[in-house]
Amino acid sequence: MGRRIEMGFRFDLLVFTLAVLAAPALSDLIISKVDRRIDLTSQIVRITSTLKVENAGSEVVSEVLLSFPEVQAKNLAHLVATTSEGKGKVKSSAVTLPIKVVNPKGMPAALIFYAVSLPKGLGKGDSFTFDVLAVFTHALRPFPEKITQADIQLVVFQDSAHYLTPYIVKVQSLSVKLPDARIESFTKIENTKIQGSEIKYGPYENLPSFSYSPIVAHFESNQPFAVAEELVREIEISHWGNVQITEHYKLVHGGAQSKGEFSRLDFQARPNIRGASAFRNLLARLPPRAHSVYYRDEIGNISTSNLRSDSKKTELLIEPRYPMFGGWKTAFTIGYGLPLKDFLFASEGKRFLNITFGSPMNELIIDNLIVKVVLPEGSTDISVSAPFPIEQSQETKVSHLDIAGRPVAVLQKTNVVPELNQYFQVHYKFNSLSMLREPLMLIVGFFCLFVAGIVCMHVDMSISKSSPSYLARLQWEEVLATIQQVQNIVNRCLTTHDKLEASLRDLSRTGDVQACKATRKSADALLKELSKELKPLLAFLQSSSTAAQILPKVEELVTKEKELQDKLMAKHSTVVDCYEKKTGVRDIESRIALQQQKITALRQEVDNLLDIIDEI
Repeated sequence: MGRRIEMGFRFDLLVFTLAVLAAPALSDLIISKVDRRIDLTSQIVRITSTLKVENAGSEVVSEVLLSFPEVQAKNLAHLVATTSEGKGKVKSSAVTLPIKVVNPKGMPAALIFYAVSLPKGLGKGDSFTFDVLAVFTHALRPFPEKITQADIQLVVFQDSAHYLTPYIVKVQSLSVKLPDARIESFTKIENTKIQGSEIKYGPYENLPSFSYSPIVAHFESNQPFAVAEELVREIEISHWGNVQITEHYKLVHGGAQSKGEFSRLDFQARPNIRGASAFRNLLARLPPRAHSVYYRDEIGNISTSNLRSDSKKTELLIEPRYPMFGGWKTAFTIGYGLPLKDFLFASEGKRFLNITFGSPMNELIIDNLIVKVVLPEGSTDISVSAPFPIEQSQETKVSHLDIAGRPVAVLQKTNVVPELNQYFQVHYKFNSLSMLREPLMLIVGFFCLFVAGIVCMHVDMSISKSSPSYLARLQWEEVLATIQQVQNIVNRCLTTHDKLEASLRDLSRTGDVQACKATRKSADALLKELSKELKPLLAFLQSSSTAAQILPKVEELVTKEKELQDKLMAKHSTVVDCYEKKTGVRDIESRIALQQQKITALRQEVDNLLDIIDEI
């Protein structure tokens, strides 16, 4: 397998090697000694190089060039050069040296160059020692790219055993620290040895400029490959004494993709075997006096978290709702409050917030980080100071009791690692009297509410009984009451119709003609009485201008009901006569078939008209 991995990189390495071999050397400086240490114990690759440079030329040198392959530089998240003042036991704290991107003439396009500015120029024969830390993301490639739940995760790392530099190197050595002693394969060249989980190359002497000796390591790494595809971090300042932090994470396992089925039973029984490549929790190191901490997602609060705090630190151990295997994603939110006095200060007539930039999560890679600093309403003259380049913009957030909204400083950076979790400052001007704006708004609002209540209690809001609107309303209510009476009468008529139909069914079952005639007689008397009750109601509606809109439908309803009543009586007489003459059932059905069709249609029309009148 190691042979196949090296063959996979061979073509790219050949092209890169030909490019750098054609580059000229810079002869003014030489590197008398370089010790490199590559840390591969997590998903973030950290390369620390200690360089001792000497000026072999006659001119003073004030800069040292650092070179990285272009394919490696695109994953470079952090680069810093430091030196310690003093010697031996009296060394003071490290001093950071300025670094900038440069494009020296005559250098290969396959390399990216950075220039480190020295504290003072090096004269002929002078030397200077400093450390360089380069931090890379996504530099470990899973191989194989897809694994099952039971498989361990293997990754591949590629670099050079020789220090890639435009200067001549007298002596150099390299050590590669792995997370575990289990190594599938690694490149073996001259002066290579392995000690436990560490591979050592060198020392190598008298190397020419741009010397490049490719090496590949294929090893086990089951460390959490937690990658935040996007993190939106909102820092809201309240001058009433609190800084509220809200962090929205979109997290993915950036390791080898999981394939096949997932068994929760196997995972719980043997998590170290049936889930070695997954991570189950993350640790967030919050500021010491963090309070009101919460951890939730779209579903709600997530109870699988543990908070530990003391006077020096606050640690939040969070566990997602499910174990994170390769390629699996989750989204959640962390929030907490901080004391304002620990992070907000005043200087030269302005206030400034001094707080950390990145995520408190351990060993988390952030592909896209957005930090939003929400300032109090009324803040002006806003400026941001950060120790590294960032994209800046401004927007406005409208919250409760705001008038114009709160200004928001938006900071954005890609490819963020824990080393960038440094302090930055947001400076702004704010008038302390503006703090009274919201309390005054509440006081005035409640005062107006109480005044309105008093006015309502002492003012007669009733409508005058002589006003046109009041009279019109009374007329309409009278019309509605009349229409309701008409509907009730029509419904009683329909009930009487149903009784006549029931008497015909009883006649067909029992043959009792006298009982059927008696029912007809009582129904006929009731329908005549209902008809008399309808006449004054219709007369009122016809005389009222308010009922002009609905009157046609009411008249049509009464007409259709009367027609239905006549048809039903005719059918009843026909059936009774046939039974008295002892006519057969089939003959009776044929005689009343046409009448029954008309009765059914009329009944449907009456029901529809009742519904329409209800809607009006």
